Amino acid sequence: MVSDRTPITVPSAAPVAEARPHAFTVHDRTITDDYAWLKAENWRAVLKDPAALPDEIGAYLKAENAYADAALAPVAELRKTLVAEMRGRIREDDSGVPEPDGPFAYYTRHRDGGQHPLVCRRPRTVVVIPGQGAETAAEGGPEEGEVILLDGDHEGAGLAFFEIAAAVHSDDHARLAWSADTNGSELHTIRVRDLETGLDGPDRIEATTGEVVWTKDGGAFHYVALDDNHRPARVMRHRLGTAQAEDLLVYEEADSGFFVHIEETQSGDYLAITASDHETSEVHLLDRAGADAVPRVVQPRTPLLIYSVENWGPHLFILTNAGGAVDFKIATARIETPGLEHWSDVVPHRAGVMIRHQHVIAEHIVRLEIENARPRIVVRDMAGSEHVVAFAEEAYSLSLQPGHEFETAVIRFTYSSMTTPAETYDYDCVTRSRQLRKRQAIPSGHAPQDYVTRRLFATAPDGETVPISLLHRRDLALDGTAPLLLYGYGSYGTLMPAAFRTNLLSLVDRGFVYAIAHVRGGTEKGWNWYLDGKREKKPNTFSDFVACGRALIEAGYTAQGNIVAHGGSAGGMLMGAVANLAPELFAGIVADVPFVDVLNTMLDADLPLTPPEWPEWGNPAESVAAFETILSYSPYDNVAPKAYPAILALGGLTDPRVTYWEPAKWVARLRATMTGGGPVLLRINMEAGHGGAAGRFDRLEEVGLIYAFALLAVGRAER
Repeated sequence: MVSDRTPITVPSAAPVAEARPHAFTVHDRTITDDYAWLKAENWRAVLKDPAALPDEIGAYLKAENAYADAALAPVAELRKTLVAEMRGRIREDDSGVPEPDGPFAYYTRHRDGGQHPLVCRRPRTVVVIPGQGAETAAEGGPEEGEVILLDGDHEGAGLAFFEIAAAVHSDDHARLAWSADTNGSELHTIRVRDLETGLDGPDRIEATTGEVVWTKDGGAFHYVALDDNHRPARVMRHRLGTAQAEDLLVYEEADSGFFVHIEETQSGDYLAITASDHETSEVHLLDRAGADAVPRVVQPRTPLLIYSVENWGPHLFILTNAGGAVDFKIATARIETPGLEHWSDVVPHRAGVMIRHQHVIAEHIVRLEIENARPRIVVRDMAGSEHVVAFAEEAYSLSLQPGHEFETAVIRFTYSSMTTPAETYDYDCVTRSRQLRKRQAIPSGHAPQDYVTRRLFATAPDGETVPISLLHRRDLALDGTAPLLLYGYGSYGTLMPAAFRTNLLSLVDRGFVYAIAHVRGGTEKGWNWYLDGKREKKPNTFSDFVACGRALIEAGYTAQGNIVAHGGSAGGMLMGAVANLAPELFAGIVADVPFVDVLNTMLDADLPLTPPEWPEWGNPAESVAAFETILSYSPYDNVAPKAYPAILALGGLTDPRVTYWEPAKWVARLRATMTGGGPVLLRINMEAGHGGAAGRFDRLEEVGLIYAFALLAVGRAER
């Protein structure tokens, strides 16, 4: 049992949400929801304007915020200290590595004290580098010919929330289409800036995903429009100087379960329109040079067939799971005969080696693949010769950065580990040489040798081995007395990288062990690792996480009741599930924008994400089996009369992904049902959505809150 003793005390009684029973019947089962009233009937209006929130609900959320603030008042100074530490590890005038494109190099940077990025360019310095011809070397500092194309600090001034989604220059470098969200609801507005005058034109496109792909002539661009239920459903072409109402419909998705996404192929030849859910995809290609071009389907959607496409002249390279390639393969076809029946393998499928990404440039196909939670880059020339870009550490993170250009032999990647700050390299695929372009600076100092990163494995109840990535100070006594923060996600096939995160040092330097549980539902061990953590197998995600906690206890890294669990979004559902499943393991649980009301959400087809989520969780309205499975683990529906650890639930009022009422309802039911433990705290950001605060320093305030709660939960708030 969880002890009633907790280091967190509260000075006043918690807010009480009135129980207003709402009963409904599904598959002859009657479900009663006492807190359904916390879902605003006008939720669509609230996404557009938070002021539309009904007064009664607003008053309740504000009371919850005040209660959480009072409970965490004893760590107010600790929070300030944590934020100052974390800010001290950020180079405030940091700059990205410039990406060459024609006569310019484009990059983002920040100014001292700035919250938002500056989008910049400067003239490209061209030199000849062996093996790659004309290419960009080190372009110098921002002072050398820099032009600020978009000043995020200026555009966001005076706004409670501001986040740039995209800034895309036209092929002729004359214009910049940029999009931003101003209330956290992911309703992005697109504007177009003349790069000679620096002024935005009259074009203003509302209610979009923020994605932009220009036509080659620079006179128009494509974007994705959201429908009335906040779903990306239509691809539109906007001709500059015309009204949004006059935009041309290029593609419309009829299935509410498929979301639409657009991107430019690396070659620049095509606009790729992808319609997909979590297990099926369909790609249409549109010639960017054709003024009246129409999209052409590559392979009509086929249930459970996933694919993405790049082109190399008239050839397509297709990353796909076709033909039983569970961990994906790369096939090729001619663009005039793109269908599945014409696909032939270039990189065959290898079970357990998952190809996560392909990058096609002038003479090479580069792929990022992962095996047993270790990523690697493989370079293949068009003649079929391959080599691996190797790395030495036991656990690390690796990412490819596509860049703007196609006619190059250079790729860019970023490497880090839990002890090693991020390093960005340019790699010559011909000479096999790498050039360090940037090493992440830690102004307050960082000594990697003072820390240890390890890869461990836990044994799940069914015998599967679950990877764990681990970080702690080298001088930490591994005698079981250390507190441990255990992070998990485990959904949608998302991989949790063992990357360097400066913020974590504020916990680790205070004696915490930090661990990532690479549970099923991700793809750390291939696509089957994902399949074993979805729909009817979703409970594996939860039992894996608990197994990781117990394995870390058995290995002497921590003790029962000295673990703080942390997860967000679908990982927040994991937090709610393990709180019900094994509350005795945890001193505290942080559930960030937690998807905890799974059954009610999956039964509500009007919510933005529900139809596309059915392949992930199952459709409980149509399937009795899916209904019973979801009901068996949905955190909100399984709150029980027992002791729970201290819980901090965080949400965003304008969140279209995990709506604010999910954590609000969960907290209300927990308080009304639990028999001991706690406290249970709810903090709703009334000015943000799913990602929380947008400014880079404002985000630190939220991290400081989480870390102060974790330290308080394990009785180390004095450190």
